[in-house]
Formats: sequence, structure tokens, C-alpha cells
Amino acid sequence: MENSGNQFDVIVIGAGIMGSCTAYQAAKRGHKVLLLEQFDFLHHCGSSHGESRTIRATYPEHYYSSMVIESSRLWEEAQSEVGYQVYFKTTHFDVGPAEDKSLQSVIASCQTNSIPLRILDCEQVEKEFSGKFNLPEDWIGLSTDLGGVIKPTKAVSMFQTLALKRGALLRDNMEVKEIKRDDVKGGIKVIAVTGEEFWGKKSVVTAGAWTNKLVKTVSGLELPVQPLSTTVHYWRIKEGYEKDYSISCGFPTFASYGEQYLYGTPSLEFPGLIKIAVHGGYPCDPDKRSWAPILINKPVNEWIEGRFCGFVDSSKPVITQSCMYSMTPDGDFVIDFLGGEFGRDVVVGGGFSGHGFKMGPVIGRILADLVLEGDAEGVELRHFRFGRFVENPKGNLKEFEDQVSIYMQPDE
Repeated sequence: MENSGNQFDVIVIGAGIMGSCTAYQAAKRGHKVLLLEQFDFLHHCGSSHGESRTIRATYPEHYYSSMVIESSRLWEEAQSEVGYQVYFKTTHFDVGPAEDKSLQSVIASCQTNSIPLRILDCEQVEKEFSGKFNLPEDWIGLSTDLGGVIKPTKAVSMFQTLALKRGALLRDNMEVKEIKRDDVKGGIKVIAVTGEEFWGKKSVVTAGAWTNKLVKTVSGLELPVQPLSTTVHYWRIKEGYEKDYSISCGFPTFASYGEQYLYGTPSLEFPGLIKIAVHGGYPCDPDKRSWAPILINKPVNEWIEGRFCGFVDSSKPVITQSCMYSMTPDGDFVIDFLGGEFGRDVVVGGGFSGHGFKMGPVIGRILADLVLEGDAEGVELRHFRFGRFVENPKGNLKEFEDQVSIYMQPDE
């Protein structure tokens, strides 16, 4: 399409990591793209800000591992194109009780996806980390080479920059109130709260915690996507041991299975600190958040003290930061055509459930494929369809329990 006024091939609504990657992918293929964001670009109100996210290919669900592997390659390609680094490689380390069903599913998934994996007992772990990381006798550790830390705000900026270079138009402070079928000339009308209208052949909704609100407003469809307000915590490494827990010295990103799922990264953003957080949060309205941090419970303090052999101060975190999850009942993504009057002209990507950021580049590729080609190769989309919640309100059936912790209030 000719570059004319407010008419586009693809309009992407929501400029977090998923929307920015989608806009880049569509623009890269020569299409006229508009990317709309309701807040300032690179805002801190959603799920795509901050200074560290984990990338790992170790999932209990086998269908995510191949997506992460492709995404890792796409991260590197984007870095090469833009000329700076957002993805810092290290290994990844999963730990937990040897009989934990989720951890056993991780092992099976690695085997299914031919991911090299080392399984270590507690003595081997102590030797591996020179006494700086410890496991109970009945726990095991899983070491894989594909790990690392991604810098989120910088990464979102990178894909927006690349989309701009490919000719996309980016507009922030442009909240969308309505998406309508154009009954006169076909295509989609996108209407902002300012009254400004845009026309597109196709549209993609990647509005994060606001996805369900927008989808319900424009189509009446209510997706089972619950926004959660979550908190990440940074803990002080005791003086003299800071390098032992750094990427430069090979310390991995990590996750712990068991009663609570904890995860963490070596800190690139705050020297002398390490990021350790609980995978969970409390339900909220994204427009009426309290912004209150989740208080750390005693088992978390005990986990830090036990695993890090006293070399990390477990008494309290020194920095807390707020973020958002968009949780589905099964923890799986929502990627599908909106259907109804919109047919296959509007695609929705949401419900990334606190583990989607690492897959941003491949999600962008998939969403661009769907909206432009009508299908996407190399991904098992049946796991992400809306219809799974009609068949079963809990979504995809799994042999292990979900690891996310849902709190009723911020201080639980």
C-alpha cells in the first residue's frame, strides 16, 4: 500500500515487547505498519520494562522449548542489525526436589527437544559452584547451556528502532477505544480516545494486561486473562563475593521448583546485588493498581539463606520493583484470530503469564505470520487457541501443577 495518511496494511495495538516485535516483523516484510501505544513509549505501567529477564529453554511444556530456541536466534539477529547488545548469555540452572513432577517434565521436555542437559546431585552441585550454591540431599540440579539475561526496556527500544528503520509509523499516548469492521471498503477501523481514526487491512492486538478489556469492548468476547501485580526483588551479595554471582564469572540464571517457584538472574543493572523473586502476584485491575509490593514470606528468606550458603543477605531485599503479569488459567499464551465479525483480519496475542518476554521475537514472527499469511509454521498453535477454554475452563490439561503463586492481597 502507498504511504498515505492514516491508511495501513497492519495496525498493531500495544507497543510492549510483543507489539514492537510484531511491528518490526511486518515492516521487515515490506508492509505499511502503524504501532499504537496508550502510554508513553517505554513506560513502566505494564510487563515490558525493567533491566532483566531470564531466557531459558527448560520448560515442563515441550512446545515452548523450540520457541525459545528460535527466539534466541532472533534476539541475536536483531542485535546484529541494530548494532548493540540486549541479550547477555550464560547457562541456566533449574533446581528442585528430585521427584517434583514439573522438574521431571523439564527433563522429559529437554529429551524431546534434543536439548543437552546435565543432571547433578547435591554433591556435584556443591563442587560445580565451589561451595557458593547448595542443595538439600533429595534435590537435583539441571544445567543447560541456553540461558541468559535480556535487558527489557533496551530490548523494546531496539525493536521499535528497527521497525522505524523499516518504515513503520509509531504513535504513543494513543489509547484505542474501538476496533470496527469497515462495512464500506472492507478492512478495519481503529479509533482512539482522541477521536483520531486509522484504517488498516489487518490489525493485531498486543495490549498486555489491557488485552481482555479491549477485546471484550470491541467483540463481547471475554478471555480468561487475569492481570496480576507482581514484585521483583534484589538482594545484597555479601562483600567480597560479588563476582562469584556475576555473569562475567559464569553464574547462571536459575529457577527453583517446589512449594514456591522462585527464579533469579545475576544482576547486570545493580552491581553487588542479585535478583531473586517469586513467580506470582495478586489480582488487580491494571487501571486501578495499588502498586503495593508483595511482602517476602519466611520460606523465601530460608530458601535464599540455604541455597546461597549465607553469601547473600537473606534478611530483606534492598530494592523492589513492580511489574504486571497477564495470567491464563493454564499459564499458556493466547494467540488466535479474534473471529466473529472480524474473521481472520484481527489477531490477538496475550496472556503471556509471566514467562513470555524471552519469546518476544518469535511471538512477533508468529503474529505477523498469522495476520499476513493466515497461518504460522513451526509452532503448535492448538495450545494457544481461545477455544481451549470452551472445552475446559481450566485450559490445557497438564500432569503437573501450575507454579504461579496467587496472593489475595499485596501483603500475603
